[in-house]
Amino acid sequence: MFSKEEATQLRKEFWTSFGKSFPRKWLMYNTQIKDFSFKFVADKNKALVCLDIESLDKNKNQLLFDQVLELKSNLTDDYLPDVIFDEFYLLDNGKIIHRVYVKYHREFNIHNKNTWQGAYNFFNEAMHQFELFYEDYEDFIKQAVYN
Repeated sequence: MFSKEEATQLRKEFWTSFGKSFPRKWLMYNTQIKDFSFKFVADKNKALVCLDIESLDKNKNQLLFDQVLELKSNLTDDYLPDVIFDEFYLLDNGKIIHRVYVKYHREFNIHNKNTWQGAYNFFNEAMHQFELFYEDYEDFIKQAVYN
């Protein structure tokens, strides 16, 4: 078991090491759609690469989620075959969002440095595929809220 300070330091080291291993600018929040963002998630139990739709405007959320859902076969066939669409994803803070994500299927624990490199490779490849997908379908996705 780690103290809170040790756990915080390990998380910081994990993300710093990832940034040094894959030094590039990720799309992340720069989708130009408010509250529609790509994220890396890493904790004691899992590593995920996500597309989160989490506006306070529930109608906007649903429109965006439905628009991405229309592209499900494109996303699974051409980019991320194991992608999961979760219309009601419960975050640790109790908030429910729409999340489209892929899971790292190997053993992972952010507190175990021996599991980091595999997760880094997963993050790099999965986020790259998400970004390619978004680049190809950005105009279509934006139609949900900008037309």
